[in-house]
Amino acid sequence: MRLLLRTFIVLLVVGGLGTAVYFPAAAYLKERNSPKYRFEEVVSGDLTLNVNATGTLEPTQRVRIGSFASGPVAELFVDFNDRISKGQLLARIDPRIYDSFVLRDQALLDSRIAEVARAQARLQQAENEEKRAFKLLKVNQNFISETEVDQLKFARLAAVADLRVAETSVEQAKANLDNSKGNLDFTEIRSPVDGTVIDRKVDVGQTLAAQFQTPEVFVVAPNMEVEMHIYASVDEADIGLIRESQKSKNPVRFTVDAYPDEVFSSGVIHEVRLSSTEEQNVVTYPVIVSTPNKDVKLLPGMTANLSFQIEHRSGISKVPNAALRFYPPDRKRVHPDDRSVLDGVEQETTQLSQQTQVNQSASERADLNRNRMRRHVWVQEGDFLRARAIVIGISDSRYTELKSGELKVGDKLVIGEQPKA
Repeated sequence: MRLLLRTFIVLLVVGGLGTAVYFPAAAYLKERNSPKYRFEEVVSGDLTLNVNATGTLEPTQRVRIGSFASGPVAELFVDFNDRISKGQLLARIDPRIYDSFVLRDQALLDSRIAEVARAQARLQQAENEEKRAFKLLKVNQNFISETEVDQLKFARLAAVADLRVAETSVEQAKANLDNSKGNLDFTEIRSPVDGTVIDRKVDVGQTLAAQFQTPEVFVVAPNMEVEMHIYASVDEADIGLIRESQKSKNPVRFTVDAYPDEVFSSGVIHEVRLSSTEEQNVVTYPVIVSTPNKDVKLLPGMTANLSFQIEHRSGISKVPNAALRFYPPDRKRVHPDDRSVLDGVEQETTQLSQQTQVNQSASERADLNRNRMRRHVWVQEGDFLRARAIVIGISDSRYTELKSGELKVGDKLVIGEQPKA
């Protein structure tokens, strides 16, 4: 009896010790093996939808000044970055050949003028002889024959024609002289506009051959200190948003590598051009952004990183984008009532949009895009994850607008799992 009692007491003690050890150990193991989630809260604030692009800064206008005259460059009067005014002398081509052309054509003109004088003298002589013949006929018709009268008459007409030829030769000689003087003037290269020299193409002594192709001598940028343009290429998927932004006159903000800490916020969409380009099946449209340049910080050729403001919301509820990307990896962790979400329409819609969009009608694709605004996020309740259906709006790099749903500011959303130690 005593042995049985002792045995019972020993078993009772061992069972008590086992129970005392098992439950804490089981709780510890459960706690250790259960997933640890990372959370972010639903917050309130402002949200701006932007479309980002890159572009190149260029002057609003590039005036390419060439040379009409050929020959070696004799003098240069301006250099890079010089401010110039309209009509200012920029360079001079060696004028010696063109000077000789002017002298030659001037001499030819003088010769033609002399020929006019000689033709006038011959005409006067022919007219006088014809008048004397008519006087003789009045005295006695036998003094001169009709043949001689005809010869004098046609001699006068020929002299009139010779005078006209000589006068026409004078006009031709004047035109040749004006052409030579014009070519001589073209040896002086002058600016047609006020502006800044942003490129110089020639050096002193370099020969220009304008008869083959008009050579560029200078590139001048007018009003560069007032306004600059940014030439950006925008994907066709975003061009509709860009045009809406242009209608709303929303600002365009950008940065340049030269001033990485400074945001230029005075840009506006100047033009959305229709001349699309296609490269590797990607269609883009040129978008021109106008921006002031009073401090002349923006220089031609700089790369600008642009943000086109499309829409702005103030005082709205926002969910973190990481919560929208989270998807439970194990359906056992999801509450039984929400496991249908894992196999529901949302996932199938995403797959259809990637795999069979080509086979869908336009209406189906539009409905699909509208349904993309209906999403699910996940919250933790006890040991399970619960789905919350929401409707989202515009997004930025961190947050997305919460239009409607079973959430309020301060709710913690699952964004991922913590790595196990």
